Amino acid sequence: MKIKLIQPAMLPRPMDTKLKTRMSPSLALLTITNLTPKEHEVIIENENVEKIDFDEPVDLAAITVTVDVMNRAVEISKEFQNRGVTVIAGGIHITADPEGAADNFDAICVGMAERVWTRILRDKENNSLKKIYCDMESIAGKEIVSPDYHSIDDKKYLYTNIISTSRGCPFKCDFCYNSCKNVPKTYINRPIDDVIKDINALKTRHIMFIDDNFIGNPKWTKKLLKEIKPLKLKWNAAVTSNIVDIPELLDEMEVSGCQSLFIGFESINDKSIDSVHKIQNSVNRYEKLVDEIHKRGIMINASFVFGLDEDDVSVFKDTLEWIVKNKIETVTSHILTPYPGTKLYSSLIEEGRIVDYNLSNYNTAHVVYKPKNMTAEELYNGYLWIYKEVYTFKNIMKRLPKSKNQWIPFLAFNFFYRKFGKLTELLCSVVSFENVGRFFRWLAYCIK
Repeated sequence: MKIKLIQPAMLPRPMDTKLKTRMSPSLALLTITNLTPKEHEVIIENENVEKIDFDEPVDLAAITVTVDVMNRAVEISKEFQNRGVTVIAGGIHITADPEGAADNFDAICVGMAERVWTRILRDKENNSLKKIYCDMESIAGKEIVSPDYHSIDDKKYLYTNIISTSRGCPFKCDFCYNSCKNVPKTYINRPIDDVIKDINALKTRHIMFIDDNFIGNPKWTKKLLKEIKPLKLKWNAAVTSNIVDIPELLDEMEVSGCQSLFIGFESINDKSIDSVHKIQNSVNRYEKLVDEIHKRGIMINASFVFGLDEDDVSVFKDTLEWIVKNKIETVTSHILTPYPGTKLYSSLIEEGRIVDYNLSNYNTAHVVYKPKNMTAEELYNGYLWIYKEVYTFKNIMKRLPKSKNQWIPFLAFNFFYRKFGKLTELLCSVVSFENVGRFFRWLAYCIK
């Protein structure tokens, strides 16, 4: 069969540029490519970087779906179905809300694809396709299949050096997909040897680990870091704030080449944290956490969610002051978004507070519910305001890292990617995205 794997185009948020859409390829599609038996032909089309060729003859189209691209995924499905092409959908939104998604596709994959993808292909060939495929019971890390890195056209992306070491997360925050009833409550790590093989396959010293939680199993993470230490890598990852309680793991991160950590602080208001049951966060230890990370020469990308029920309009000014005071190197902000299937979504439905059901607006940049202690307009304007203020020239310089070795990557990211991202995007159109990608990859290697 001839199979086309599709990533629908994301809708940019107010601060996004084409740099965001071209950040990295879909590991999901690269994994599906590796799962596909060699007798089949696979074509990958990422609508963020290229047009979908609907007229190219194919037997099967498979779409990876997040909530904000669901509407576009349905449009793509109809285009293929009108041409007699069978359409399969999978991804986190399909897993979180299979009932709301199933009717739009010929079949859906709920959860990991490792056990079911070849079954889907076989059933398609035998004209016995089922509506829902799901097989996750007692799944083990050794079953996780490596992405097919050889199928990447690295000219299209800023980074292709992305690796996942695990699936899932041990925590169940109310606004997170892990709170969904259809999402298996599992956290599994891959065999360390498999991770090392992926690192070697990428043939680079800079690695981005893109796990939901790189430290979901701290003992495993510590073993991995000891194994990669001789490789002299420079790497980044996402961790939870409870790493403040594991200083020996931070030590291993420092000596194994960690350059920055993405952390979901979410709020500096402890009542807001409690309201969504983010039990791993302790607001009164945030500053200790930041200090422990910074003194090891590691930078921080802090994520914040605005619009939690304990938030009022003061949250924006207070958060900005905390960010600047603690010299947080970069910030990712979100408007609280109740993804369908999550515990938060169910609660807001019961309270009659969902006001917008257009899934294209569920990209953390729109107010789709009634906030409790501020108006929707105040929430949206505050969200825009804090992005603008964090990246003013004055606040960029106030957040300049103490270590001079970090100045170049810090200033480059804050100015070229955030503050003057539109100008950088224009530069891409003049000198080609490939050359700008080389520039950003060079910056990554400059971090000492």
